[in-house]
Amino acid sequence: MRTHSLEKLEYNRAVEAVTARTTTYMGRKLAEQLEPLYDARVIAARLGETEEARAMLEKGMHVPLPSMEGMEDLFALLGTGYVPSEQQFGQLAQFVRSCGQLRKFMASKGESAPAVAGYASSMHELGGLLGEIDRSIDRGRILDGASQELGRVRRKLRQAEEKLQKRLDGLLSKHAEHLQERIVSSRGGRYVLSVKKEHRRKVPGTVLDESASGQTVFVEPSETTGLQMDLSALRAEEQREELQVLARLTGEAELALPQLSVNAEAVAHYDFLLAKAKWALAIGALPPALTGDGTFELRAARHPFLSAKPVPLDIAMDDSYRSLLITGPNTGGKTVALKTVGLLTLMAQTGLLIPAAAGSRVGLFRAVEADIGDGQSLDRSLSTFSSHIRNVTDILSVADRSTLVLLDELATGTDPGEGVGLSIAVLEELYRRGAAVLATTHFNEIKEYARLAPGFRNARMAFDEDTLQPLYRLDMGEAGDSYAFVIARKFGIGEEIIDRAKEIARGLKGGERDRSHGDGLREGVQGIIPLAKDVANEGVRPAARAGSDSGAAGAMSERQETAAAQPELAIGDLVWIPSLGQRGVVYRLADERGNLIVQVRGVKQPINRKRVRLQIESKHLYPDDYDMDIVFDSVENRKKRSLMAKRHVEGLKIEREELE
Repeated sequence: MRTHSLEKLEYNRAVEAVTARTTTYMGRKLAEQLEPLYDARVIAARLGETEEARAMLEKGMHVPLPSMEGMEDLFALLGTGYVPSEQQFGQLAQFVRSCGQLRKFMASKGESAPAVAGYASSMHELGGLLGEIDRSIDRGRILDGASQELGRVRRKLRQAEEKLQKRLDGLLSKHAEHLQERIVSSRGGRYVLSVKKEHRRKVPGTVLDESASGQTVFVEPSETTGLQMDLSALRAEEQREELQVLARLTGEAELALPQLSVNAEAVAHYDFLLAKAKWALAIGALPPALTGDGTFELRAARHPFLSAKPVPLDIAMDDSYRSLLITGPNTGGKTVALKTVGLLTLMAQTGLLIPAAAGSRVGLFRAVEADIGDGQSLDRSLSTFSSHIRNVTDILSVADRSTLVLLDELATGTDPGEGVGLSIAVLEELYRRGAAVLATTHFNEIKEYARLAPGFRNARMAFDEDTLQPLYRLDMGEAGDSYAFVIARKFGIGEEIIDRAKEIARGLKGGERDRSHGDGLREGVQGIIPLAKDVANEGVRPAARAGSDSGAAGAMSERQETAAAQPELAIGDLVWIPSLGQRGVVYRLADERGNLIVQVRGVKQPINRKRVRLQIESKHLYPDDYDMDIVFDSVENRKKRSLMAKRHVEGLKIEREELE
């Protein structure tokens, strides 16, 4: 699957969520290697074992997962001639002991969690190795009984230490008046007395050091020199014997390395499995059923990474259609619906449980392709539309019956008429290839196409017309709208304007389209022209007034009132220009004389406000915080502006059209 689509669907966050819940270095590596699978049997097995682990944790069971502290370095060094320390052998003993506990624990779970318990059956007890380590090392220290010779040397060492200590105690009493302190200290591994400098010659021996002030010298008494030499020799012998013990244990560990590796792999898989189960519990996830025909049904599905509490989503695709068009107002949840379907599909194919209710089904796809967000990059000279087209081109290069395609905001970023036509052509091609498609759109032409075309179905995000708030509920089988008329009425736009807007919208639709001919879109667009000509030729329509005078002054008053009632325009609004018979986009708002600047087919020209009619508000054409320079400015100017924002470039300037 393409990395681009995985990133758009935030698949990496799912991998990171599992990785963060591992506790061993090997378990972490398994989590980092997660990727979607396609083999239904393997996926089902992964989902099954993850569900068993989730159920165990949900019941409060504590799995005694062994610690692998220090094991990474130890396994890497065994067999290289390196002799581990007593501390490392202590860690190895704890690992072997914990593996035995895990094996015993899982043996008791064979009936309730057979898949999970099965991994422990391959683990080795390694009682012989554990016994050797326990007999030789305790709490990081080699025991006297680790070898017969070591025991003998340590007995002699203790005797020599006792003899030396008695001699030193006697010297402390004998030279008490000559000492700075009545203590025995050590310098370079040799025992010394703290002698006042002026009494240096009163204590026979060798000066090994002196204090920073120079008032104290540290003397190794001559009477202890021989004893200290004997003690040093015994300590060297002790170290040789300890090294022999560690070398013997190294040999035992190297013989058991294959079994140790099997145990380590089992522990890593349990760590990885428990991490998946922990995340499943955290997001309320359950295992879905799998389908092989690309159909799916998600019940009460939630996106796992929404900051606010998500509203459960019900969405499905059965064998009666392969393309679902989702419509509705901005911020209504259309994009979240696409991302939820895409991410949960990827999670399921990875063997991760999904946050959806029991009874949910997920289709298996070789590829999940997404074009979500504009991906705009001024440095690469890509407009929103260019970015969409690049993504769609990549999707078309791989799309087939085993592909799930997610397309967000069809027909945006370019001329609406051409964008609609191109979008429908792409949908037709994806349908011809058998791909499963979920797409969102605001455009009525695309909704109408989905209503009439075989293999397509509409759905809409529900909207509360009283509160003007999205309900984040997907209603299957019906096309929604952007609720422009409802919102306009709520904010005080007059009913005459609303009625006129509906009349214009009906003209834009152009009635039912014949899918067997290529003229459907053109007829729909041209359907508005007669309505626009009426406005141009007849002026505003006078409202009937009971008992009013129809003279010249009265007519002027009515025209003024109607003009005042026209909806306010905003930059980016799509308007109809009857005198030109063309659409345009508002570039600059009206001045004091009522003159707008409207961009028509790339050319900016002044037109009086009275000579244009609002067709589609900009908020229904472009996402929030959309960079309108993409619509109004040239690619060259946008590249220059991006460069200027980074640094000063001598001689670089941007020339813009000056309009009167």
